[in-house]
Amino acid sequence: MKKEFDQEKIADAVRVIIEELGGDINSEGLRETPERVARMYTEIFEGMRYSNDEIAEMFNKCFKVDNRDLVFVKDIEVFSYCEHHMALMYNMKCHVGYIPSGKVIGLSKIARICDMVSKRLQLQERICSDIAEIMQKVCETEDVIVIVEGEHSCMTARGIKKAGAKTRTAAVRGLFDTDHELRNEVYNLLK
Repeated sequence: MKKEFDQEKIADAVRVIIEELGGDINSEGLRETPERVARMYTEIFEGMRYSNDEIAEMFNKCFKVDNRDLVFVKDIEVFSYCEHHMALMYNMKCHVGYIPSGKVIGLSKIARICDMVSKRLQLQERICSDIAEIMQKVCETEDVIVIVEGEHSCMTARGIKKAGAKTRTAAVRGLFDTDHELRNEVYNLLK
């Protein structure tokens, strides 16, 4: 993956957009905006610098265990930008569950995985599947469920303009796909 962003190139592109929109790039309020946006993009799109394998390696901090009890973390707040309009996906929450197969991951690492995956131009559906794939690699288990819910400004602030519309997606792997009672247990934990 691309390891560094060319901030000067990004700033030049933002400058063109501002001018094309009719903004005065020499005005006090806009003069430093291209550079600020370039710095912001470096931060909010950090996840684009890494593959799923690299993220898995980065957060592979596990502990050995002998149980196979459900681990479930809910309400991990993230945001992302849709790849169709580069519009903000907001009020997003990730819920991640898995059945250990000999090891568990530190809970903060689950939140860090969700955060890094979301820091890409994304589809909400892909956020789910990317988190699930990384969790499977790190925890060495097939039994993973990821549910993401959020609002999309490409739907609420433009186009159809349906404020409050929420999208919920799920990646269901292993036992969560075949054991409906287990899946329902997770859905009940979301209430």
